[in-house]
Amino acid sequence: MTTAAPRLALNAISRHFGKVSALDGASLTANRGEVHAILGENGAGKSTLMKIAYGLDQPNAGTIEIDGKRAVFRTPREAMALGIGMVQQHFALVDALTVAENVALGGTDTFDLKATATTIRRLSEASGLGLDPGARVSTLSVGAQQRLEIIKALARDAKVLILDEPTAVLSPIEAKHLLDWTRRFADAGGTVLLIAHKLREILSIADHVTVLRRGKTVLTSSARDVTEQMLADAMLGATRATSRTPNQAPARIARGTPTLILTNVATRDELGVTRITDATLSVNSGEIVGIAAIEGAGQRELLRVLAGRLVPAKGTVRLPEGVGFVPEDRHRDAIVLDATLTENLALRGAVDRRGLMPWKTLDGIANALLRIRDVRAVDEHVVMRTLSGGNQQKFVVGRELADSPAALVVENPTRGLDIRATADVHAALRAARDAGTAVVLYSSDLDEVLLLSDRVLVVAAGVVRDVGSDRDIVGLAMLDASH
Repeated sequence: MTTAAPRLALNAISRHFGKVSALDGASLTANRGEVHAILGENGAGKSTLMKIAYGLDQPNAGTIEIDGKRAVFRTPREAMALGIGMVQQHFALVDALTVAENVALGGTDTFDLKATATTIRRLSEASGLGLDPGARVSTLSVGAQQRLEIIKALARDAKVLILDEPTAVLSPIEAKHLLDWTRRFADAGGTVLLIAHKLREILSIADHVTVLRRGKTVLTSSARDVTEQMLADAMLGATRATSRTPNQAPARIARGTPTLILTNVATRDELGVTRITDATLSVNSGEIVGIAAIEGAGQRELLRVLAGRLVPAKGTVRLPEGVGFVPEDRHRDAIVLDATLTENLALRGAVDRRGLMPWKTLDGIANALLRIRDVRAVDEHVVMRTLSGGNQQKFVVGRELADSPAALVVENPTRGLDIRATADVHAALRAARDAGTAVVLYSSDLDEVLLLSDRVLVVAAGVVRDVGSDRDIVGLAMLDASH
């Protein structure tokens, strides 16, 4: 009996960017009918390896095989022609177009929006990721844009589906629906390559796991033969810092004076739809206030009012000067990818800056930030694009905390981060709180909100309220927003 060739094999792949080695002989083999998880610290080479598998990048060495036959992908279109689809962590969408137009864009068939809309509805129902084909992308939440990217891949009949942190911005119910669909897709003969950091989630769905560390494959195993501890050890290696764990309970400290104050605030979104009808709240110095809400409940607008980025439709707002803000989509709202790290540092407070730019001073601050926040970059003069997603995020958090702001608003701050980077960001938020900063935290991961917060506020049905910190009670209060 002949054993079928692997659906996808990546053999001894190396990729260098100047002096930086992103991949150093990494290998991975994925078969039909399996979910294959790919793990590693931020910067381990996971996304680079998957971009090579999808034709977004080309290796300096190594080979790719599809069904046992050598393949060379110069473009994603060539990869798609052989049944490979990819949903990247940062989206490739045209904001001015509708959902249907984005799905049709780049297709090989006749540009037929009616047929595309029908396909979207069918795939949305099958996957549980509901989307309105006529909705304009600029009006979609980040979670809805993520769902659109998944639908785009499905619409192109992908047999191998690469998912880069697909559940990072989904609600728990949406994430469960997606993972259930992923399992069904694999059981029907498809192949899923899943980049993720939630070890429990991975072990609940994956058939096999591959761990990369510093560009090398250090572990390949059946998922049933490994534990969360084994995976964490493989990811972090001998330098694992057991004292820095995201499961450490936050210290409770006495709260200080009111710093962020909203009174009877109402907000509207980009379409003029009222999202918050009544928000009266106060955030004190020296505390972390968590915001719990399902996707689209109005927390996006609330956070931007608190950060001074959005003028409310009514009500009064009292904020200190220079509130730090870490938005959930760093590529769109926080950094300039083709600018240097120093230039990205200069974005903080740029509106108020006058006179000549103090570049030498900014270089020194940026260099110190790299060391203090463990941002892995050659120096402060490299462009932001060369950093991994986790290191970009640590840089943004460090930049917003560099001048010890009176208040900090963070939105999904650990989205897509590995264990170590998540622990670093958690530690930074707690340290800011302990130093007297008033911190407002929203995360689509309710457990993260409960873990870090001194108080939790629920945004539901247009109202902000305090229901305590019991997980079940908070969860039920969040669901009120859907009624």
